[in-house]
Amino acid sequence: MARPREFDERKVLEAASDAFWARGYEATSTRDLVKATGLTQPSLYNAFGDKRGLFRAALAYYLITLNQRIARLEGSCPPALAVTTFLHEIVERSVSDPLKRGCMLVNSALEVTPEDDEFRTAIADELERIRVFFQRCVAAAQARGDVPSVLTAQDASRYLLAILLGVRVLARIAPDRTQLVGTVAPALALLGLPPLPG
Repeated sequence: MARPREFDERKVLEAASDAFWARGYEATSTRDLVKATGLTQPSLYNAFGDKRGLFRAALAYYLITLNQRIARLEGSCPPALAVTTFLHEIVERSVSDPLKRGCMLVNSALEVTPEDDEFRTAIADELERIRVFFQRCVAAAQARGDVPSVLTAQDASRYLLAILLGVRVLARIAPDRTQLVGTVAPALALLGLPPLPG
């Protein structure tokens, strides 16, 4: 019978996620992870296998919030407004982060090497999940007559994903509200989606 873990896994994953988010996968050392989580290296590796296993678990933990946000918006907003609200919240999160961390998922995508098929596939799958959210919303909004069919829902979703990635990269180096809003607002206008609030 497996011995129960003697630590709060949620707190460990939150701490590991913060460490990877701030420094990136490659730059985060085992010593950083030990310091952040308060666990010894053997305890971490017994629980998660190795640094890669811990990173995958930390990224999955980080993505819980993203998936909850998508579910919340799809469950509470008309589809066109769900897209605008999603991007508005991204802008707000970007400008309010004093550490200028951007997005852990996007940061990880920028670190992936061509040889690392496992990481590339895992990150591509998560980005595809966001693209499909955009596609569902745009398709539903077009079907309702809320937005014009300027682009197909699939093409619009690709465009919106590119805008999102650009915003999150800019958030790492220049999280200026005017610049981020100026990146998002024309895309929403082009697609006939509701404008950003305020």
